Amino acid sequence: MTVGRQAMRGPAIFLAQFMGDTAPFDTLGNAARWMAEAGYKGVQVPTRDARCMDLALAAESQSYCDELIGRCRDAGVEITELSTHLQGQLVAVHPAYDQAFDIFAPVELRGKPAERQAWAVEQLKLAAKASRRLGLSAHATFSGAFAWPFVYPWPQRPAGLVEEAFAELGKRWRPILDAFEEEGVDLCFELHPGEDLHDGLTFERFLDKVDGHKRANILYDPSHFMLQAMDYLQFIDIYHERIRMFHVKDAELNPTGRAGVYGGYADWIDRPGRFRSLGDGQVDFTGIFSRLTQYGYSGWAVLEWECCLKHPEDGAREGAAFIEAHMIRQPERAFDDFAGGGDPADNRRWLGLT
Repeated sequence: MTVGRQAMRGPAIFLAQFMGDTAPFDTLGNAARWMAEAGYKGVQVPTRDARCMDLALAAESQSYCDELIGRCRDAGVEITELSTHLQGQLVAVHPAYDQAFDIFAPVELRGKPAERQAWAVEQLKLAAKASRRLGLSAHATFSGAFAWPFVYPWPQRPAGLVEEAFAELGKRWRPILDAFEEEGVDLCFELHPGEDLHDGLTFERFLDKVDGHKRANILYDPSHFMLQAMDYLQFIDIYHERIRMFHVKDAELNPTGRAGVYGGYADWIDRPGRFRSLGDGQVDFTGIFSRLTQYGYSGWAVLEWECCLKHPEDGAREGAAFIEAHMIRQPERAFDDFAGGGDPADNRRWLGLT
């Protein structure tokens, strides 16, 4: 048994779903203070929200980054990672989604897909620099998508379509991955329906196109696998070496005679598959925390709150205690050390070789 490894850290929380124009979620400092009082030790910070940070300034100014670190520490938490989910989405956009995703871009770039995509790439590169200045080792993002409109093959996909989509996706992300390598930061894709990277097979396709790039890693969120009816525990067994971030998010899937995984275009509250606050869904977090601990995951356990039933502040308060209860304190020695043994001479005698 391996003991003494660095342990998982937490609880932490992603701020994106909480920020707004009224206190206590109107500034990074106020939100951090509220989260600390709720029991959190860390906050994951969205870079597209000016109420939280100025990404361009963070990329160029160490003093500004030190100020951000100090602001959070004074509130009682630390910054766990930065997020460019919205900007990452714009690295690769199928024309069918141009109008829908324009809202993620600055106003002056809307309706200009090429300029929007160039801006998104630059945003990711700024995030790599900012992450390094903040002393962070991992970064969260989305992959974007070219092939998602063709995920269910009717009419049948023409031969080579998916291969071409992933070749272009790899081409666009390769220089971004290289930028993260220069800064010593892992780029973690949240595998998520709507993205070309949404399960293990699509991640493998992408990894092949970027030559197994060491900075291409995974943000593990079991809720997205639950809603795809995937084995999210076996996923950890297969991909644990690439899992560098963890969103603790619950979900449930209750298919009926009327609807299943696709949801029938129903609102979230009426779908068979929907996100829930921690402990209210079906995800086996005991199994997940055990598996991640078994494989030596030493990153943060970060709550991402998305629930169609419960108030976010209630979900956040309950979530901190939920994560804390699932954290596994690792032993400093093996449970069977009391039995002794291990001397080379004794080992030979045990084997009858003396």
